[in-house]
Amino acid sequence: MKLPRILITAMRSGAGKTMLTCGILKAMKMQEINPASFKCGPDYIDPMFHKTVIGISSYNLDSFLCGENGVREILKKNGAGADISVMEGVMGYYDGIAGISSEASAYDIARITDTPAVMILDCKGLSVSAVPCIQGVLHYKEDSRIKGVILNRLSPMMYGRMKEMIEVQTGIKVYGYVPVMKDCALESRYLGLKLPKERKDTEDKLTRLGEQILKSVDIAGLLELAENAPELQEKKTQGYTSEMVENLAENAQYSTESVRTKDTVRIGLASDDAFCFFYQDNLELLQEMGAELIPFSPLYDKQIPGNLSGLLFYGGYPELYAEELSKNESMKTSIKKALNGGMPCIAECGGFMYLQEYIRDESGTEFPMVGFLEGKSYPTGSLKRFGYVTLTGGRIFGKEAGGIPAHEFHYYDSEVCGEAFLAEKPMSNRSWKCMISTDTVLAGYPHIHYYGNEKIPENFLEQCRRCREQEKRARERDRT
Repeated sequence: MKLPRILITAMRSGAGKTMLTCGILKAMKMQEINPASFKCGPDYIDPMFHKTVIGISSYNLDSFLCGENGVREILKKNGAGADISVMEGVMGYYDGIAGISSEASAYDIARITDTPAVMILDCKGLSVSAVPCIQGVLHYKEDSRIKGVILNRLSPMMYGRMKEMIEVQTGIKVYGYVPVMKDCALESRYLGLKLPKERKDTEDKLTRLGEQILKSVDIAGLLELAENAPELQEKKTQGYTSEMVENLAENAQYSTESVRTKDTVRIGLASDDAFCFFYQDNLELLQEMGAELIPFSPLYDKQIPGNLSGLLFYGGYPELYAEELSKNESMKTSIKKALNGGMPCIAECGGFMYLQEYIRDESGTEFPMVGFLEGKSYPTGSLKRFGYVTLTGGRIFGKEAGGIPAHEFHYYDSEVCGEAFLAEKPMSNRSWKCMISTDTVLAGYPHIHYYGNEKIPENFLEQCRRCREQEKRARERDRT
């Protein structure tokens, strides 16, 4: 399949990948080029910035969570029809699992998808040393796929000399530069960048970035590089094949044989400022399997929508809105009543915290939450159990599902994290019990991408349909 594509990477986090990727996307939109965008790894927030720029959803490419087939399928499915697919890397180019492997890194995505990569090089305090930095990244892997660089935070006066030096001494193309743009910096908090809608000037920043990149970055050259990417091959790799996740070999893959149905079932999706961390492919896969997703706001609505047969609470920042969530008593009551009545539910991370008894904020104030699950969530001041895990030993809505690749990323913890699964970190001896799993509930801190194990959405929706039929029979009994 012919699919023009490039991957934007860097030597480390904080070098300007998200800022420049958004600027490149904005510049392309200004030139009426139609891009699709992707984020390597499990991050939720950077794709929100992509979406702010291009107006359509951005998708995650993660070889641990989705398997190699899943990565190719997501790219093919969502890049088809675009003029160019632009992928933003994660961390440093070769930084992957456990901090000691290049597996599940940006390089791994470039390898799996055979995509040319362009490296953002932060030039603050750097001149001649740029050459060995680039050479090191180029030659660390024989098939590095690095085809060019963009120089970030570089004085325009230095650009001509730096470009000549780098191209002569490394043999790769310099596609331009971006000067220091302090007024366009994207602000961060503990889970990553602040959300785009939290700043009224986000659109202005992105526009200024786009205008600058049109002046100083070779967009035509990037398009040519993308056009020359090899055809995207249909490979038969069965999931993520590294030795340390052998137990996932038959599960961590995208299955083209999963249940697809027109038998729709109404599922409530918590979606507002407090609950905003979604894998777009999860939502679309649920819809393909028959879910009619009904968004609602635990912050602002009075109760859950009517005629639901299931509920979804994904991650976000409930701790930042704990007081508002706590005060919405009618919403909490409607959720607890539905769940106590047997309505199936998936709750991840922030959603899991919301369904517990209390959330304690950083000031020490405790706010009552839904109270369907036991436990209290509290701030820890540091990342807890951060990174990829394999979940084993549990059941999903009462059925076997096999191993599940997942990811944890949270600064809060809970008194009751559950014991339904064993979470094992790859390339490590660390493991712990986690997740609450019953015939109707799957809840806990791990985030799950459904392309890694489609038994999760299948079993969930099967239980939702069972709930719908039980409700239907109950109504018929009431009428008679």
